[in-house]
Amino acid sequence: MATTKLGFIVQRPGLKSENQKLALTHAIASQSVEIYLDDDDEVLCDVAFIGDGVLNCIKDQKTLENYDLNSTESHVKMGLLCDLNIFVCKEDLEKFGLSESDIVMDANEIGGDMDVRVVPYDEITKMMEEMNHLLFF
Repeated sequence: MATTKLGFIVQRPGLKSENQKLALTHAIASQSVEIYLDDDDEVLCDVAFIGDGVLNCIKDQKTLENYDLNSTESHVKMGLLCDLNIFVCKEDLEKFGLSESDIVMDANEIGGDMDVRVVPYDEITKMMEEMNHLLFF
């Protein structure tokens, strides 16, 4: 049994950029490769928002109604629906004066049962050390 661990680190805000959506899209797509794998092989994927990247997780984004674009909020919820581990750096949230009540925490309304985990940076560092492949956005 071979397990490949992929880590996607989002460290930039979504202003004038699609980086955060690309990270989430790649992470979600990585879950569809199982049809090409041997029976006991798997791909595990974690996404972490750090630094200015935590601003991508603010809830109640209005991009669809204002710009006719899907929001990063909807991408986070799709990631949760696909059972991705999504982490948000606690220290960076606090730096911006944000709390868990200000960000997307779950996807219950669309049937997701995973929650975003707000964790200290040390835990994100440990997660990054466990990855086979680490991508920064």
